[in-house]
Amino acid sequence: MEQAEVKNKHSLLSPLEALKNACKSLQNNSFFITQNPQPAIEALLELHAQAGNIFSTYPNLSKLSQLLCSLKTLLQNHRTCQDYSLKSLLRRQITNYRIYQLAVAIEAEVQACIDRDCVQNLVRVSREIDSEEEKLRVLKEFEKRLSQGFDSDFQELVLKAKGFSILESLLCDSTCSKRIREQTGLCIVALVRFNRNVFVGLVLMSPIVQSLISTASACLLQVLCSLIRLIKTPLIDEIELDGEIPRILSLLSSEDLSIQAAALDCICEIAFSGRKEVIEAMIDQGLIEKLVELQRSIHGDNFVMSDQENWNENGSGVICEGSVELGAKRGCEEGQISRDRPFASCVARFAVPIEVGEGLNQRERKEFKREILRRVREASASEAEAASVVAEEYCGTDDA
Repeated sequence: MEQAEVKNKHSLLSPLEALKNACKSLQNNSFFITQNPQPAIEALLELHAQAGNIFSTYPNLSKLSQLLCSLKTLLQNHRTCQDYSLKSLLRRQITNYRIYQLAVAIEAEVQACIDRDCVQNLVRVSREIDSEEEKLRVLKEFEKRLSQGFDSDFQELVLKAKGFSILESLLCDSTCSKRIREQTGLCIVALVRFNRNVFVGLVLMSPIVQSLISTASACLLQVLCSLIRLIKTPLIDEIELDGEIPRILSLLSSEDLSIQAAALDCICEIAFSGRKEVIEAMIDQGLIEKLVELQRSIHGDNFVMSDQENWNENGSGVICEGSVELGAKRGCEEGQISRDRPFASCVARFAVPIEVGEGLNQRERKEFKREILRRVREASASEAEAASVVAEEYCGTDDA
């Protein structure tokens, strides 16, 4: 039964998309008198005829059928005014304009049908669908629709269907597979981006953040990173109030490199928009020391420090020719380094958002700069390592 219903949904979406594309083509060929819309109209009506059996089983497509019947009437009118008399020219131009208006109306109705189907499928995901692949398909379809931009009618459909609550329940359901929860997280980000004014408040009042962190998935941590980037200080305050900051920091010690890298991205986003109390809490919990350790690791800048001959005897940080050649290799393979060495310059990646971010005033930025420098020097294994980290961002500043 379920497989038959899924097949029907697939068969409905495909002809609707085809009709939508045909309407766009018709709009491009109907407005000017020098263009003949008849081939485009005939192609559109042919698509409707081919999908007649499918459309007849859906009562909510009756309006679309009426519009297509009106278009068929206009096509007949257009065929009766093909000579070059002034009267025919005027009638043809008026008919062309009506065809254009009708094509716009048909496209809007087709989109409304697609949107209703999209939201109805989302509701079915939470109630009826057991197939993981079908759930993923529906969620991806919903995310794709949200990514097309804001639409008040679609938003009303989502709100009436309690779409956010459906996504929240899927994300927070530990019995759902990780793939489902990850795709649900992407849908939530798309929903917030679709209209922040409506959906930010729902995110702040939900247990979504706790679920994103507890799942310990690199994808879901990137979802959290995106939400922090979109919502900024209000979400960071909620994360700090719920005691989630230590849990995010603990993920820097995960055995999964991708989770560590995603946690670092979240921390950098927090550094950009977080208030003084949040940044202070992260630093007091040993974040700088951990970042120095990660930067020293094989997934950081360890290859820069591997050759102590790069530094002169007095530790001034003068780089020799071999180090320059090594730096050139790094620049040529930036994408590969980003994947293989996600903690390269990670101390600077944390410090720079503090310096240029939105959550702190100038005095607080200077205080944190000094504190970061102090902790870097204390955590470094040598003066050369400390100088290497400091030189990335602070060597040229007055506070260094």
